[in-house]
Amino acid sequence: MALGKFQHDFTRRLRTAIITLSEAFFTMNHSLLISEKKVRYENSKESGSSFKSNNDEKLALLEAALYVAGRPLDLHTLGSIIEVHSDDDVLKLARQLMRKYEGWNTSLEIREFRNHRFVLQLKPEYTKKVKRLSIRPVLTEGPLKTLSYIAYHQPVPQTRVAEARGSHAYRHLKQLEKMGFITREDKGRTKIVRTTDYFADYFGFSWNITSMKRQIRKIFRKLK
Repeated sequence: MALGKFQHDFTRRLRTAIITLSEAFFTMNHSLLISEKKVRYENSKESGSSFKSNNDEKLALLEAALYVAGRPLDLHTLGSIIEVHSDDDVLKLARQLMRKYEGWNTSLEIREFRNHRFVLQLKPEYTKKVKRLSIRPVLTEGPLKTLSYIAYHQPVPQTRVAEARGSHAYRHLKQLEKMGFITREDKGRTKIVRTTDYFADYFGFSWNITSMKRQIRKIFRKLK
């Protein structure tokens, strides 16, 4: 596949993923209000009190953390929010919250990624229906194309990225690094560029570079 076609198709994939997460963030307020009402209702049935138990309060804090972050969070980060030091206990609470969402008829879901990282997001089947309401994507077309080139060719020298994408690629690299999507490691007179685990989680790819490239090739076969 020609580089231009590759960049165009992969940019579409990246843009769709970004819009999906943007839509999730945009539509969460209404769904979380529904969720909060359900939790309060369940609490009142079980305890006959309007006060949340300690467990319910921790679940609410977990939900709030995932909502505000808009990205996968690890157990250490979640534990620091709910003031629980045991990773096993945090994992149990996160999975309990995930099961609650599975039982609710809502457009949102909690997903667990590798190394027990959790994210609150919009279910894929709702994406097309609310696409027109989505907020502006966090990346414009230029940085997206640069990111797509890096993802497929990594590890790649920074100079090669600039040759393929033009001098403006340096500005893109700075932006992508600041957002946590790439890392740049000094090597001689240039830098070696790679995507991060956060990039993989954000776009639903494997952390393993070889597996990630295999996933990308599979996507392109479907787009042909």
